Amino acid sequence: MTTTGDPDVLVVGAGLAGLRAASVLHRHGLSVRVLESADRVGGRVATDVIDGFRCDRGFQVLNTSYPALRAALAPHGLDSLGARAFEPGAAIRAGDGELHRFVNPLRRPASAPGTALDDLFGPIDKAKLVAWTAKILASPPDRTATLIDSSGADDLAAAGIGGAVTDRFLRPFLSGVLGENALETSAAFVRLVWRSFALGTIVVPDDGMEALPRRLAAALPPGTVSLGIRVHAVTGGVRPRVATDDGTLAAHAVLVAADPRTAATLLPGVAEPRMNALTTFFHVPPQAPTASPLLHLDATGGPVASTVVLTAAAPGYSADGRPLVASSIVGTPGTTGTGEPDVRRELARIWGVPTEDWAHLHTAQVDEALPLFAPGRPIRRDVDLGENLFVAGDHRDTPSTQGALVSGRRAARAVLRRLGAE
Repeated sequence: MTTTGDPDVLVVGAGLAGLRAASVLHRHGLSVRVLESADRVGGRVATDVIDGFRCDRGFQVLNTSYPALRAALAPHGLDSLGARAFEPGAAIRAGDGELHRFVNPLRRPASAPGTALDDLFGPIDKAKLVAWTAKILASPPDRTATLIDSSGADDLAAAGIGGAVTDRFLRPFLSGVLGENALETSAAFVRLVWRSFALGTIVVPDDGMEALPRRLAAALPPGTVSLGIRVHAVTGGVRPRVATDDGTLAAHAVLVAADPRTAATLLPGVAEPRMNALTTFFHVPPQAPTASPLLHLDATGGPVASTVVLTAAAPGYSADGRPLVASSIVGTPGTTGTGEPDVRRELARIWGVPTEDWAHLHTAQVDEALPLFAPGRPIRRDVDLGENLFVAGDHRDTPSTQGALVSGRRAARAVLRRLGAE
């Protein structure tokens, strides 16, 4: 379609949404240039190598039930990432010190009797949780997406599971996924998250989460992604323009897939969402506290949202076989008053082993980890802003890998329709 040296589409941001959009546009024959201010692709999905260990920017995982993930990685799927699976469930440390193990019976049917007999909460509460889960699974996702008027906490209370089940299990389990402890997230998204956990398996690439954006970028033509290019302004029109440190670029369409704050700065009519913060502490113990790749939670309401031996699932996170434990809190040490020594003390209780000799490897503080999905917000927001300007990112869909990939695909299709290239 291009008749000059300019590309058909300029994409601002090489995170998951931008790379997915570029892929769809390229597949339909358009020329694309992706501008990324950082020195690598991925945006918030990044992996740092520290002392031979792979430390993701926060505890991030993939879910095998995400349809957008399967589509983005077709035809080879998650095998192309060397995906390594966690055990489908969680171990929960109760206030009396007892460790309770819950394994998803849909994924591990043999675990059903043990889960049914566990006494973290009673049989009536278990029945209500099963009924709520069954209702979610029986409802088409499109219908679930309409349940935006109430919060997750209100939805659980209405289902009769707002007490022990929520406080001892659901709240600890979901807080690290949602980036907040109060379950003020929209009931629609909470239900979609729960559905994905019920149906899918949690995995990570063996060489870190950044393998996903690298895989998406590698599928694009050489030279598509330009790193180290900072965008200052975007102007719509018949030939929209992008102002960068290196000058002004033009195209038939501009698609902004930057982080939510940057997108709100560059595009009129895009509101900046409230962002939830997460902090992950990485420790290297002399000996792994467990050989099981099972997420560990705290039923007492302590600061640790979750903790897991990453290398039990993905040995590639360690270069020399030493174990790596990742433990997350909601918020940041500055806002919560929870620093590494506090986390280390909590880990001794949750894991049931001494932690004084655990080496603190790294702290990944992500001040803007996830947009808050507040009640009243639709699952999907417009991606076509007019004036040949488009927007993508998890703030336009759900705050998840699924949402980022879906938004990239939706925005790309909107561009195709506008340019008559479908």
